[in-house]
Amino acid sequence: MSYFTELGHQYIDGEWRTGSGSWDIIDFNPYNGEKLASITVATTAEVDEAYRAAERAQPGWAAAAPATRAGVFGRAVALIEEREDDLVLAIAEELGGTRSKALLEISSAQEQLRRAALLAELPDGQLAPPVSTVSAEGSGSGVRATGGNETGFMETGAKAAGGKENRVYRQPVGVVGVINPCSFPFAMAIMSAAPALALGNAVVIKPNQNSPLTGGGLVARLFEDAGLPPGLLNIVVTDIAEIGDALIEHPVPRVISFAGSGRVGRHIGTVAARHLKRTVMQLSGNSTFLVLADVDEAGLDHAVESAVASRFVHQGQICTAAGRILVDRAVEREFTERFVAKVAALKTGDPREPDTRIGPLINSAQADAVAAVVAQALAEGATALVRGRTLGNLVEPTVLTGLPEDSAVLRQEIFGPVALLVPFDGDDEGVRLANDSPHGGPSAAVHTADVERGIRVARRVGAGIVHINDSTVRPEPLAIFGAGKRSGLGRLDGEDVVEVFTTQKWISVQHGRTAFAL
Repeated sequence: MSYFTELGHQYIDGEWRTGSGSWDIIDFNPYNGEKLASITVATTAEVDEAYRAAERAQPGWAAAAPATRAGVFGRAVALIEEREDDLVLAIAEELGGTRSKALLEISSAQEQLRRAALLAELPDGQLAPPVSTVSAEGSGSGVRATGGNETGFMETGAKAAGGKENRVYRQPVGVVGVINPCSFPFAMAIMSAAPALALGNAVVIKPNQNSPLTGGGLVARLFEDAGLPPGLLNIVVTDIAEIGDALIEHPVPRVISFAGSGRVGRHIGTVAARHLKRTVMQLSGNSTFLVLADVDEAGLDHAVESAVASRFVHQGQICTAAGRILVDRAVEREFTERFVAKVAALKTGDPREPDTRIGPLINSAQADAVAAVVAQALAEGATALVRGRTLGNLVEPTVLTGLPEDSAVLRQEIFGPVALLVPFDGDDEGVRLANDSPHGGPSAAVHTADVERGIRVARRVGAGIVHINDSTVRPEPLAIFGAGKRSGLGRLDGEDVVEVFTTQKWISVQHGRTAFAL
């Protein structure tokens, strides 16, 4: 595809340029091995240029009218609609994503952009009353603002009691560094960049080496064509072997948003803390799908469909994919029979073909890792109800059951098309097994005929998000997105995203005269 070569560059201060490093990142099609692009890596000099460009551009963007910022996101949504076919093909070519996966990612990106347009027009401020006005019965007369000022941040103009006025303003943090994964790179880049930009910040993105176009170049071109001013969004394609921790240690960014493995996330958190930077991280997951004993016939069919979608979306290579499928013994036999039949019928092959459900894994190392996990599980006594073959980067689905409860396989993220079926007796045991993992997982699902019963179970499950009678993979920008335990830190989406990408400033005004006692 011609634009792989065209967009296979660094994007700094509104210019497409070649990196100054001494080696190239080679971008391959994981299905057929075709070379898509060769990108000379950015060095620490380009990292500095990107951050300095963001630093220069950010104040003017923060001062722009909210409608000006919102307009960029509206135009970006329209551009995605126009370019849908190209984006679907790009996701297939670079990621091995099937058409259904591509459409899910594209839809998620559009919803993130629509949410960002609302954020741009709904800034926030507060009038905080002095302590002397707070009664013993209540918390005072705090007022939420409803109007915007010239910076796009709400303020109040009312005077508090006693002649003292306290204004609390929301302000952008300044510059945000984003380190992006290769699972949903287009949508995940936008998940961080769009709200950060909407709230008046500038952004520097480092895409994953396996997805420099879908997670970098295509995002930059989208915002460039949508009219985002130069310098506000920058892309540096590079590797830690070249720049070390420069992306985190650089003095300009105040927030680092990371999605990726727990091992790398812990390192980023340690480095960021040393430099007193805020982090938001989405890390390795081990999401759980629970089927309770009370599901009826129609509910069981729906649970099977949801479980297949939850486990095998994008070959299981996303953090919200359900690694463990826990089924009450009361419905275990019926569920297992239907689930195994559905999985065995999934077509593995060329992701560009519309009937393909399982495409290739992102690279050979990942394919080998999945094969090793399956071999370990079988050695520990698991039974393969479906045993898929590994053909290069193509890994056919596998369904395992009978793993011993103390197996390490049950407690790790399997980034591939392997489903683990685990029976349980009663809701209490189901909850215990769901929580028996160091990874809370960003997402879980509970299937039941009784919604309130499902909610009671969901509140006890350690995941950050729980869906009742649905898939574990249901992005929703108006709700929160984040994980429990070791699967993440902080929340994106919902109201929490404002806390992540802004800071508060208190300005007090004394309309009378203060009596000072020295």
